[in-house]
Amino acid sequence: MDLLIPSTGLLFWMTVTFLVVFFLLWKFGFPVITGMVKERQAFIDDSLRKAHEANERLANIQKEGESILQEAREKQAQILKEAADTRDAIVEKAQEKARSEGARLLEDARVAIEQEKKAAIADIRRQVATLSVEIAEKVLRQNLRDDKSQMDLIDRMLDEVSANNK
Repeated sequence: MDLLIPSTGLLFWMTVTFLVVFFLLWKFGFPVITGMVKERQAFIDDSLRKAHEANERLANIQKEGESILQEAREKQAQILKEAADTRDAIVEKAQEKARSEGARLLEDARVAIEQEKKAAIADIRRQVATLSVEIAEKVLRQNLRDDKSQMDLIDRMLDEVSANNK
């Protein structure tokens, strides 16, 4: 029966040992363990707080990034619109300049053609007059070979002049 029921002396020394170990743990072990648990809990709480703050900052940074991106998109759209307006203005100016230059060139061509036409008409008149004089000279030389024909021509011209004066 000694195996199932311990002796009183053994029970006494086990109780004393248990109390001594319990007292030592109570005095030195449990405060260290609870302190470590509290430190660990404080560290975890602090880490959770920092993680929450970091998440908030990250959310703020993401919001700022989105607003910066939106602002950049708006500026890009504005710059593209201004560039398109500038391009359209430059194209319009170039077209207007081309139209005015074309009109000027057409007017210059008309003036040059008119001058060439007048010069050509004057040249033709001069040539016709020269040819007429030459033909008249030849006809007169042929018709006025002798004195009698010259006298007949003079009489006729005088008759015509006197008929025109009346």
